Amino acid sequence: MGLLSKKDAKLITDPLADNNPITIQVLGICSALAITAELKASIVMAIAVLFVLAMGNVVISLMRNIIPSKIRIIVQLVVVAALVIVVDLVLKAYAYDLSKTLSVFVGLIITNCIIMGRFEAFALANGPWQSFLDGIGNAAGYGIILIIVGFFRELLGSGTLLGYKVLGDPIEKTGVYAFGYENNGFMLLAPMALIVLGIIIWVQRSRNEALIED
Repeated sequence: MGLLSKKDAKLITDPLADNNPITIQVLGICSALAITAELKASIVMAIAVLFVLAMGNVVISLMRNIIPSKIRIIVQLVVVAALVIVVDLVLKAYAYDLSKTLSVFVGLIITNCIIMGRFEAFALANGPWQSFLDGIGNAAGYGIILIIVGFFRELLGSGTLLGYKVLGDPIEKTGVYAFGYENNGFMLLAPMALIVLGIIIWVQRSRNEALIED
């Protein structure tokens, strides 16, 4: 028998595609649009949400039997706020420039509807291990979309990935720029993030419908 049962494995795999929190549930759209102009920022935000959601789910699950129902939302906000503060301090200590790039969006993890939704819908009704897996799965599903959007926006908008020039030098006209290629600055603006995300949602939902028909 493997480390994970089939039911436990689905907690991780389902949010990656079939029940992705962004493309299927349409949650967490704001941050997906706001911080995906650079791949590095997308990756860091994905890791931050992974930490906050996985650890937060475990904490809420451990406390689920002692949290009064009338103040459960307040308790959830306190837990996620404490974890976000940890993330913010770590970023400021080890990646200060990136923390300035993400700035207010790290703090807005507190109000990320994916996190609060998993606390309310799953962690309050399940054990710590299942809640941890659910947090990993949903955060990974969220992070994958951020990284895909960030990949295309930085590549086509700046000609770079993680800050490295991968298409050539636009000033010296090397690489693809030698053939007249120009960076699409529109890719770095929020409207293009919405269009890229919309394309991903369309592809994902079309795939799911095709699988259902088969």
